[in-house]
Amino acid sequence: MTDVHRSGFAALVGRPNVGKSTLTNALVGEKVAITSDKPQTTRRAIRGILTTEDAQIILVDTPGVHRPRTLLGRRLNDLVNETLTDVDVVGFCIPADQKIGPGDRYIAQALAEIRANRSRPVIVVIVTKADLVSRDQLADQLVAVSQFIDADEIVPISAVEGTQIDVVTRVIASHLPEGPALYPDGVLTEESIEDRIAELVREAALADVRDELPHSLAAVVEEIVEEDPEGDTFKEMAPGEGRLVVRVSLFVERDSQKGIVIGKGGAHLKKVGTTARRQIRKLMGRPVHLDIRVKVAKDWQRDPKQLGRLGF
Repeated sequence: MTDVHRSGFAALVGRPNVGKSTLTNALVGEKVAITSDKPQTTRRAIRGILTTEDAQIILVDTPGVHRPRTLLGRRLNDLVNETLTDVDVVGFCIPADQKIGPGDRYIAQALAEIRANRSRPVIVVIVTKADLVSRDQLADQLVAVSQFIDADEIVPISAVEGTQIDVVTRVIASHLPEGPALYPDGVLTEESIEDRIAELVREAALADVRDELPHSLAAVVEEIVEEDPEGDTFKEMAPGEGRLVVRVSLFVERDSQKGIVIGKGGAHLKKVGTTARRQIRKLMGRPVHLDIRVKVAKDWQRDPKQLGRLGF
């Protein structure tokens, strides 16, 4: 342990589906961000908190930068741009198994413009998904990245296998300003329980659905209550012997999508509930009764009022 303690903010940015959320969870050591093979899974700047003896890193897992087709898409890109100006370090995630593309060049240009006006943020390029390529392919990608952007550091990792996660931690921490911890030891995320539960339900719903549907899914926790097992009385959630009931609304944009989410005879929704309930039980540390209702919010991604109601 050194005498110097560092603390600050590090944003993980990149194109959709480059492994930012998986890396966030690997760094924090617990699932604080949902993951999916569907692009644009992350919709908020989720904060994970990594505390070591010498540093505290507040990780901001941002939505994937993409060419927006909806108001939601534009708001997500705006969120990323705002985040970049407020952090000490940017972890620019570029996958080892894909060539550098237009999305990477867009992010690199945005970072160059920010750096032209001030010394920070420090840029650490994190070459993700190293487990998916050979050593020679990884070496080629590292050379390509070094020629593509003027980075302060370049670190290849595999978040799935845990390879070099400790190196990323040390590198990011070394570039943070000196200062005390900003959160108490043991706090792993700034996300509320309601938001984490809603995300777990959405993650479960993203599985096994058609490509056009993931963008149309939104989840909102309507109520978390403790039910008296001997009657119909409800009271505010508190540790006890009652049954914990979680009610969630899962929104889609069209009636046809509602049928897809529910599935034949309710089969898909039942699967969603089983998967989400297992994760929520782990999060809450106790059995949970999960009630999911699928609702239609017509074209919510393009409607400012509905985006506001859904938390965007």
